[in-house]
Amino acid sequence: MTSAGTKDQWSVLGSMTTIVADTGDIDAIRRLQPTDATTNPSLIYKAATFPQYKALIDSAIAYGKGLPPSTTEKDRLAVTMDKLAVNFGAEITKIVPGYVSTEVDARLSFDTQATVLCARRIIEMYKEMGIPKSRVLIKIASTWEGIKAAEVLQKEGVSCNLTLLFSLVQAAACAEAGVTLISPFVGRILDWFKKETGKIYDAEEDPGVLSVRNIYGYYKKFGYKTIVMGASFRNRGEIVALAGCDRLTISPQLLDELGNNHDPLPRKLDPSQGPLLYQGNKLDVSETSFRLLMNNDAMATEKLAEGIRGFAADIDKLETIVRAML
Repeated sequence: MTSAGTKDQWSVLGSMTTIVADTGDIDAIRRLQPTDATTNPSLIYKAATFPQYKALIDSAIAYGKGLPPSTTEKDRLAVTMDKLAVNFGAEITKIVPGYVSTEVDARLSFDTQATVLCARRIIEMYKEMGIPKSRVLIKIASTWEGIKAAEVLQKEGVSCNLTLLFSLVQAAACAEAGVTLISPFVGRILDWFKKETGKIYDAEEDPGVLSVRNIYGYYKKFGYKTIVMGASFRNRGEIVALAGCDRLTISPQLLDELGNNHDPLPRKLDPSQGPLLYQGNKLDVSETSFRLLMNNDAMATEKLAEGIRGFAADIDKLETIVRAML
């Protein structure tokens, strides 16, 4: 175990884990200077309401209006929405040295082919702006169809970030598909268990924390290269409990809390601990097994569906704004 009580927790955490900013607020990313950044439809919708980002919206609208006259209204809107997400991502690549995650339309989560086509379009838009695909992670929901889409994209050299991940079987299937990175959600798992049990959990018994430790152990035990990036944190304690995880994507508010705290921060996860953290066998990740294991996991099934609905709702709200401008 390592600790350093004199440094702030952000600095100590950064020495053992790659820190990623979880926000669409470009000004916040510029202030925080993380290695990578992730966005999602909810974060983009929120950021798009800030007046300082009007130019990014105007640019996307102009791009949509410049499409051939034969383009259907539906396709024009879809392309414009992707362009808006790419515009935010392109600005972020000027600040962070690593990956920027850009999400495929969540409403395509059960359509493998449509997800692949949307991802290719996003990568092409980045290319038009001089940004290579090596800087981009295509973010896809961890449905069976989403994982299969990621498998196709990874073989094309497109790196993927599988999000809305709540269970070991989702993680195992992603690893078998050769996915670059997964985002297991911590706080949303905690939310579900608190609602179900009425219990208050400390960090060491937090179901979300335990889920990520289990996934991390599984990957290290069986030698998978897929990066584990804990996401969706509700409090600083959850982050501290996962110190040493490959990556952690953290909101600006919680990053500031870490920066203002000087308590010791011991390493909790280490690759050599794989067999200790996960003591079971490899999972069968055939489609039949995947769907059955997901069906048997009420929390994972409910949170995945809820997450897709939530992102879709924010896309709908943003589309209403963009459609009027088109």
